[in-house]
Amino acid sequence: MSKTKDSKTEHIILEAAKRVFQNKGMDGARMQEIADEANINKAMLHYYYRSKQQLFEAVFNTAFALLAPQLNAILNDDSSVEVKIRNFTKNYISFISRHPYLPTFIIQELNRNPNFVLKMKDKKGFPNIEKFKKQIALEIQQGTLKPVKGEQLFINIMALNIFPFVASPLIKAFVNIDDKAFKQLVEDRKTEVADFIINSIKA
Repeated sequence: MSKTKDSKTEHIILEAAKRVFQNKGMDGARMQEIADEANINKAMLHYYYRSKQQLFEAVFNTAFALLAPQLNAILNDDSSVEVKIRNFTKNYISFISRHPYLPTFIIQELNRNPNFVLKMKDKKGFPNIEKFKKQIALEIQQGTLKPVKGEQLFINIMALNIFPFVASPLIKAFVNIDDKAFKQLVEDRKTEVADFIINSIKA
């Protein structure tokens, strides 16, 4: 076996593990199943990742690294709160439409192992809402916004954008729509969610 880890093989392993963890969760996944999905033997898998926990953390870090910059870029730019909300909703829904596994994957890990996520707070690039909160306070003072807590507004924005992806089978059943109609519904939410939130907080 080669003593040098190949980046292409590692990418194949991470993609295979992502699919297995998405379907089975951390506890239900098996290293042999991941090796089979990656079309390699189990010894090769262990050469790259010694344990399932180590592999899961690598997949999770890769997934979160895709999402965190999207949040940070919008939260920390110099646009108004209204523009931030519109940009966040549009960009987030577009991004998650390309990576639909991410919200469920991250929530599974939050529920399974919250201490692991807490360790990520100190990592570079972890989303920070302090500038967003100060901007909200300033716009309230200027009379542009109704009194609202920055934390609550941020949670509302996140919840309204994330929920359709996390609960897509439930929403399809409630609304009685197929996959094509659901995609259009999600696309429409780029403006629906932004309008709903902005109308609720504008003075």
